[in-house]
Amino acid sequence: MFGSGRIVLAATPIGNYGDASIRLTELLGTADIVAAEDTRRLHRLVQGLGVTVAGRIISYHEHNEATRTAELLDQVRDGKTLVMVTDAGMPAVSDPGFRLVEAAVEAGLTVTTAPGPSAVLSALALSGLPTDRFCFEGFLPRKAGERSSRLTELGGERRTMVFFEAPHRLEVMIRALRENFGPERRGAVCRELTKTYEEVIRGTLAELLTWAEDNEIRGEIAVVVAGAAQREVSKPEDHVAAVNSLMGQGIRLKDAVAAVAEDARISKRELYSAVLAAR
Repeated sequence: MFGSGRIVLAATPIGNYGDASIRLTELLGTADIVAAEDTRRLHRLVQGLGVTVAGRIISYHEHNEATRTAELLDQVRDGKTLVMVTDAGMPAVSDPGFRLVEAAVEAGLTVTTAPGPSAVLSALALSGLPTDRFCFEGFLPRKAGERSSRLTELGGERRTMVFFEAPHRLEVMIRALRENFGPERRGAVCRELTKTYEEVIRGTLAELLTWAEDNEIRGEIAVVVAGAAQREVSKPEDHVAAVNSLMGQGIRLKDAVAAVAEDARISKRELYSAVLAAR
């Protein structure tokens, strides 16, 4: 039997220390171990919150996850409370932590969360775009070919999409979005959320690209893009004229129906019936 150890994924402020929860401050002050993506940022955070970390502080990031995970799980098995924090927001969401959670679940250890600030949800809420259905895509690939392939896959995505991007790559990213989704697709660039110089730029992708070209971009960036518009579903009756046009060129009814139905992606049987009914 394992002890009463547990892992707590604790969300940290994405910019404003005032957004820290009471539970976060309690956990930082009482946990046996605090695993931090960047220990220097953790020290700045606890100083800003006026908290003293009583437990052991260790670094846990993408470069040492593979080697440190087993060690941390052993501590939890021994009954220790491990608090996992990243530089901002919720661990495991485009940040270190997933590998730890995956291994803990497989080992049957307790994992819980102390929820809090989220750049993804903050950007989505401020974008002015539909929030009823959305997806998070993180950072796009840096290589042009891989980035284009990813965006091609998302071409028909109807949910609102949320991305992260580094400020020095923002212009290239928005240009790729415009080329793949079209200049009139709407979006929003959310910069420095919850911080002193918070800024949200809304408009078409063409307008956002112009803004990015004309400004020196700094800070943490989230980009929100509207989903693809729903295509109107055509009815067989809408294509009767096309069938008649082909028949007027000497093509048999059966062949004309097959050609039009394939092009319009509708049922041949229903189109055939519509043509007969129209006579």
